[in-house]
Amino acid sequence: MEEIIQETLKPLLELLHFNFSKIDIEDQGSNNYRINIVTDEANHLIGTHGNTLMAVQHILKILLRKKMEQEFSLMLDVDNYRKRQEENVITMTEQKVDEVRKQQKPQKLPPMSSYFRRIVHLHLTHPRFKDVATVSEGEGPYRAVIISPAWETAGSED
Repeated sequence: MEEIIQETLKPLLELLHFNFSKIDIEDQGSNNYRINIVTDEANHLIGTHGNTLMAVQHILKILLRKKMEQEFSLMLDVDNYRKRQEENVITMTEQKVDEVRKQQKPQKLPPMSSYFRRIVHLHLTHPRFKDVATVSEGEGPYRAVIISPAWETAGSED
């Protein structure tokens, strides 16, 4: 699969006139791949708010689905831009968890994409966060995660 990704991504980047020095592919198991493009032109490939990067990822998935029979997922990154974003979201989330624990009141994270909301929800399923619960509220670009003390949501499940 890694070879097929390389053989598909390299010509795509060349066709789009994106220069790169290296493509790193990490097999994360269960047909899940993290691809990092190393380039001197990261801003050009990332685009405004990562829109260009997401578009290239979408095209890559379409091309790969035509070549592959098995299901897979992939995350396309440039100079670890998305990885740093994920780390920042996790740091911010853990700071909000600390506030929830101190104040025993719900805390709202800023609105974020479904991708980052999912990272928050999954991160807080770890046993060390068993004292907090999460829920997404809002619509469209205003959708945000609310982190609450777990006891607040425990009673509502009855």
